[in-house]
Amino acid sequence: MRLGWDLKIREEKSIDLRKIKEINDLAFGRETESNIVDAIRKSPHFIPQLSLIAETGDGEVVGHILFSIISIQTKEESVKSLVLAPMAITPKYQSQGVGSTLIREGLNRCGKMGFKHVVVLGHPNYYPRFGFIPAITKGIKAPFEVPNETFMVCELKKNSLEKVHGTVQFPEPLMSV
Repeated sequence: MRLGWDLKIREEKSIDLRKIKEINDLAFGRETESNIVDAIRKSPHFIPQLSLIAETGDGEVVGHILFSIISIQTKEESVKSLVLAPMAITPKYQSQGVGSTLIREGLNRCGKMGFKHVVVLGHPNYYPRFGFIPAITKGIKAPFEVPNETFMVCELKKNSLEKVHGTVQFPEPLMSV
């Protein structure tokens, strides 16, 4: 979808923290997701370069996406990966391509930083357009009960999950909020 305005994707700055909370609270109608963002930001799983803002040409912050470190526990090892969670768009800017732009740019940045895969728990009709497929098809399981079609993975490096079969281990901030 083509946006009707300029949209810049950039790393969050400290001045954005209040707006990030506001966007998450408005988008989800609760504080859970903004509490998750705050908890991850204070944890060793936070990657500042992967907490991204969508900003209009006139400087209005209208979206936020966060990728943070997780692991996939196999029988032999713990494999480092990322989770996309959460993503939030100001309600009046939803369904206008802001989320798609954030996801594409975010996945691109994840790949450039050397990460090989990203998991997401999300809408099965939305995330596949960005390369996400049900994680179970790659032998990756969620650490809790969830419909298979909503727990997805995207390989940023082709065949990077070929020999990785196990259960995702989310960090405490994602499990306790």
